[in-house]
Amino acid sequence: MCHEKKRSPFRYFKTSPEIIRLAVMLYVRFPLSLRNVEDLLHERGIDVSHETVRFWWNRFGPMFATEIRCRRVQQLRSYSNWQWHLDEVLVKIDGERHYLWRAVDHEGEVLESYVSKRRDRAAVLKFMKKVMKRYGQPKVIVIDKLRSYGAAMKVIGNASRQETGRWKNNRAKNSHLPFRRRERAMHRFRRMRSLQKFVAVHASVCNNFNQGRSISQRDHFKLARAAALAEWRGLCAA
Repeated sequence: MCHEKKRSPFRYFKTSPEIIRLAVMLYVRFPLSLRNVEDLLHERGIDVSHETVRFWWNRFGPMFATEIRCRRVQQLRSYSNWQWHLDEVLVKIDGERHYLWRAVDHEGEVLESYVSKRRDRAAVLKFMKKVMKRYGQPKVIVIDKLRSYGAAMKVIGNASRQETGRWKNNRAKNSHLPFRRRERAMHRFRRMRSLQKFVAVHASVCNNFNQGRSISQRDHFKLARAAALAEWRGLCAA
């Protein structure tokens, strides 16, 4: 369910919503530690501890991500000829191997992220059902040569829609780069649940601020950046 108009979630906090949004954005969007965010806020005359930033991120990060995603889901579902790119990457959680699955659309926007312990058909099937339930069916699904994809698509019945190529899946592979930078800054993750929570919020924030700097003219980029920042500042507004 999308975010409905309710009472302000900031009503019990003495700190202004603008400061909370700024702190969460700095922590999620950039590869900064909690103490880095504390220092940056202190330079702006805002005296909060890194534990406060941690609390804000845990409390409001998923809330902000849900609102961003709900604003985009209906728009994305209206595309009938769009293309998905699916890929997985190895992630270590407390020394154990896990896999982070990611679905990306034809414009490089992350649709869904999912963490699993295995890389088999069951994991792919659960991931794809989750994506299709939210966004519908794509026209084409670009994948790599992992056999689990083909096995899962035969179960779903869309095996004829898959495409495989050497460089065709670069959009999905490039979508892992911001997460890798963030992972190094956080010295990896200790729990599967915390990783799933973070990648969901991180993907939504990246989608909001991803303006294609390298392929846009300067004037267009500045307008898009200002619009993205204005949308962020309006999240969870009463």
